[in-house]
Amino acid sequence: MCAAPAFADDDDDDNGFGLAGILSASNKEDLEPIQLSAGEPLTSAPWVLKSGTYYEFEIQGDGSAELALVGPEFFRAIWIDEIVVEGLEIRPLGLDSIEFDEAGEMEIGFLAIKPGSYYLKIPGSTGETQRLEITIQ
Repeated sequence: MCAAPAFADDDDDDNGFGLAGILSASNKEDLEPIQLSAGEPLTSAPWVLKSGTYYEFEIQGDGSAELALVGPEFFRAIWIDEIVVEGLEIRPLGLDSIEFDEAGEMEIGFLAIKPGSYYLKIPGSTGETQRLEITIQ
C-alpha cells in the first residue's frame, strides 16, 4: 500500500490574513478614543464596525467625576481579546460595564461579531452626547 502525497493548500482562501488569522494586523483598525469627562461628549461621531474585524480603542477618564460606561448588549455582540490597564493585560470572559473612580486610561481590543445596533452610555444620563451609538454591519 502506498500513501498518497500531501499537497499544500494553495487556493488563497485566507482573505489576506497573516499567520494569526483574523487577529492579524491586516484585519485591525483603531477607533476614536472615548472621553469620560463630566458634561463632555463621549466621541465626536458614532462607530460603524464590520463583523469579523478586530478593533482597538482607548477610554480616557479625566477624573472630573466617577463615571461608568454600560453597554451589555454591545459587550455580548463582540469577543473581547484583552483590556489593558496601566500595562496589565486582562483577558475577560465577558463584560457588562466599566467605571473610572479617578483619572486613568484603558485600552480594549475586540473582534466585532454580531451585526446590529448597540450603544455605550453613561448610566443615568439622558443627553445624546453621553451615549455612543454603535452599528456592527
